[in-house]
Amino acid sequence: MRTPANPPRRRLPSWATRWGSLLIPLVLAVADALLVNGVTFDLELNVSLVAAAALLLRRRFPALVFLTTLPGILIGYIWFAPMIALYTVARRRPDRRLLGVLALLLAAAHFIPWPVSDFEPTAYRDNTLVLIDACVTSVGPIALGLLVRTRSELAARIDDLTRSRRHADELIAEQVLSTERARLAREMHDVVAHQVSLISLQAGAVQISAEDAKAREGARTIRELSVRTLDELRHMVGILRAAGGDLEDLTPQPRLADLPRLIELSALDVAYEADPAGESDDEEGRTAEAVERAAFRIVQESLTNVRKHAPGARVTVRVRDLEESRELRVEVRNGPPDASAASPGLPGGGHGLVGLRERAQLLGGTLKAEPTDDGGFVVRADFPKCPPRAGCS
Repeated sequence: MRTPANPPRRRLPSWATRWGSLLIPLVLAVADALLVNGVTFDLELNVSLVAAAALLLRRRFPALVFLTTLPGILIGYIWFAPMIALYTVARRRPDRRLLGVLALLLAAAHFIPWPVSDFEPTAYRDNTLVLIDACVTSVGPIALGLLVRTRSELAARIDDLTRSRRHADELIAEQVLSTERARLAREMHDVVAHQVSLISLQAGAVQISAEDAKAREGARTIRELSVRTLDELRHMVGILRAAGGDLEDLTPQPRLADLPRLIELSALDVAYEADPAGESDDEEGRTAEAVERAAFRIVQESLTNVRKHAPGARVTVRVRDLEESRELRVEVRNGPPDASAASPGLPGGGHGLVGLRERAQLLGGTLKAEPTDDGGFVVRADFPKCPPRAGCS
């Protein structure tokens, strides 16, 4: 089994990184104090241990902690504690004047011996070497601290640029999607609207010229359905062109009150049972408009499926208000198809129930579609009457 060329790095937990960065410098400073001054608690060791312990507060009081560590390098000859403290100051407070003063103090504490009476001005070679060592000791932590700070700022800047680039890509994708929506809207208008308009005109001609009353009624129904289809098409085209705008005022949306007319125009044997509580004027008992629209679409799609797959079947449409759970239940149940009824041969994409289930889930509801024992089919959807997405309280 081949391993990837660049395996992902394992990162330590955040708590381990936090505590490690706090305690490791303390351990190094304590070890430095013990190695230089031994284990006998005298002035040198005590001052060095105090300087090491002060590192625990270096993030909160960086400059004060650095001043606390200066006696450690002056008296105890330790290096780690003052250098770590100066690095922290450079990392957290990159003020040039402050860093210059602290660097001079560290160099002076390193250069001047303890006790001061041991200083020999005539030892030029030794004093020069100690001065160079003191300068490196004071400049090194500052340079490292500024480097780490600059690296962190660059990483943050790169993250900002990455987020800005991602946002720009999203805007470009939305613009492309908006253009594609507009193109689809034009296609739908040019193709579908033209054909439906011809159907409406032909139905109107048949309605005027037909002598049979039943034929005129059928032509009137076809014409009305064509008009409704054009209204629905106009609404969908408006959605595609709006591309996320305010869609509430495009066209009136179907509600539960429109179900009787939908059933009447379906040309199916439908028994409709409605609970009047769903149309309550009470604010708490009222059903959100988005839920009513979704319920209407479920009944519409279910009746279309009955017409396609179960011609001649008896259909029952029930709309119930479940007061205890404050939900609206929509159920469309059909029996087995009539063997003597002719199949309409309508095309289908197989996505109707999938779209209804997604519509229900977006509103916090559920939808079940399954065959029944008598050879029929049932579609049942439960919606909260006032879901959060509907914008009601």
